[in-house]
Amino acid sequence: MTEWQGKNLLCYGDNLGFLTDPGLLPNECVDLIYLDPPFNSQQNYNILFKEVSGTPEAAQIKAFEDTWTWDMAANEALTRIHTDQAVPGPLVELMKTFMHFLKPSPMMAYLVQMAIRMVHMHRVLKPTGSLYLHCDPTASHYLKLILDGVFGPSCFLSELVWKRTHAHGSAKRFGPVHDIVLLYAKGEGYTWTYPTTRHNEEYVDKHFRNRDSDNRYFQPITLTGSGVRHGDSGKPWRGIDPTKVNRHWAIPGKVVERLGLSGEKVQDLLDALDKAGRIYWPKSEGGTPRLKWYTDELDGTAIPDVWADIHPIGAQAAERLGYPTQKPIELLKRIVSASSNPGDVVLDPFCGCGTTIDAVETLNRENPGLPARTWIGIDVTHLSINLIKHRLTRFDPPPVYEVIGEPTSVSGAAALAKQNAYQFQFWALGLIGACPWGGVKRKGADQGIDGVRLFTDEVKEGHHVYKKMVVQVKSGKVSSKDIRDLVGTMSREDAELSVFITLAEPTAPMKQEAGSAGMYASPWDGKPYPRVQILTIADLLADPYRPNPRCLMVPGGLTGQHTLPEPPKHRRKSAPQSKLFKPEP
Repeated sequence: MTEWQGKNLLCYGDNLGFLTDPGLLPNECVDLIYLDPPFNSQQNYNILFKEVSGTPEAAQIKAFEDTWTWDMAANEALTRIHTDQAVPGPLVELMKTFMHFLKPSPMMAYLVQMAIRMVHMHRVLKPTGSLYLHCDPTASHYLKLILDGVFGPSCFLSELVWKRTHAHGSAKRFGPVHDIVLLYAKGEGYTWTYPTTRHNEEYVDKHFRNRDSDNRYFQPITLTGSGVRHGDSGKPWRGIDPTKVNRHWAIPGKVVERLGLSGEKVQDLLDALDKAGRIYWPKSEGGTPRLKWYTDELDGTAIPDVWADIHPIGAQAAERLGYPTQKPIELLKRIVSASSNPGDVVLDPFCGCGTTIDAVETLNRENPGLPARTWIGIDVTHLSINLIKHRLTRFDPPPVYEVIGEPTSVSGAAALAKQNAYQFQFWALGLIGACPWGGVKRKGADQGIDGVRLFTDEVKEGHHVYKKMVVQVKSGKVSSKDIRDLVGTMSREDAELSVFITLAEPTAPMKQEAGSAGMYASPWDGKPYPRVQILTIADLLADPYRPNPRCLMVPGGLTGQHTLPEPPKHRRKSAPQSKLFKPEP
């Protein structure tokens, strides 16, 4: 048994690194993979962080650039395709053809990055496993060929069409309103739970018009199947000979099982059905008897490959987090339910705002008597990791999970800051539940603000008054000038409180400068709070109560403080990307 088995994992970093690590993800260890990677849409996506009801949006930041370029990372991926022994030969030849056709273009960069990852997703799938790849028509035709090269054309199961929006105007073409989800199985014995959806009321009203003596509504359905049979099923019963009309007796197996019928011949089963009052005899003489099928026996209708019944997330939807490419939880619940069983392992290597994780946890809570599914989520931004941590606080009791790739020590935090200053900022802000201010990649001065956290501790005219705590994060040298600048920023931004997070230890003049900024008296509890707080990374890592550490002093308020998007209640323990899948050095 692998060390992680039975644990939920939230992983920060390049998903290729995790997928190629047999110590973490050994061969055939995952039952289901769902991935929703950037689509190569050539767009920039912003996050509008949503607060508790009535709160103004605290910040808008660029979540990721869904723009691909042929660079060193693309070259490395292409080289790996030609040198990695795990890559099947047909895929190597396919990528040669793509390169000849597409050249070193943005689309080719996207495809080589996806191809090498697909190879290792196939490696970690169990023989009974399936993979769902969510994409759009921009690249779905190329991606299907890549999946054919990795899984084999015979392992293709479905091309699902999900209607993601109701209307979309577009100049000189039909409005694009759908996404594509490609479904592949690893082998013939793949998991399939035969999902169904409820018959709509119009269907029931139209077809179930007959009423029995006990006031149960039913529909007469056929008891015969097409084609002549020469055994008992082709012989007459009570004067009715199905062979005359090129048919044979065919009793639905689920009816036999449900009613506990038994008999050596089909005719015996038909007698038992009639005795149970389940045969509908036509009024016309010589008419073929039919089976009474009651409304309370409806198992639902099989789900087709066009999904228009799962609606997109509306602007005011409770589950909306503000993440730009967020998918509705019902979409992921259907996928997880259809292709995995309780106790299985579900992997999302581009987990974004964590909808797959939320869906797995929701299904676990909806079926408390069954073994819980385990989830693994991977993303390359601390922005996403922090968002998922916050999203999971809606569960009660909280899911237990382990975070891999985050700093757990001051030296680890220093290494992250050296590798990627912006990811360090996102991570540090997450330690106190603050959201970023500005963009993923910013040019010029940041005006003294790296993050913000709103709180409420006052009511005026029946409405909560939301107040601002601004946050500054520093990983290098610090001095009292930083604190003076922060005080000036507070005044400019009309903020009541501020926090200065530092990797280095603060100097005595810094502490003195912070103290001279004075105190804020909360109308809620009457207690004084320092207007400027200095917190070190060591302080925050030593505190087990993140993202509301004891060392952070902020009024408890009327509804608590929320900076990351407020999730819907059930209740607790992105994607990139100018450089696509991995943090920039």
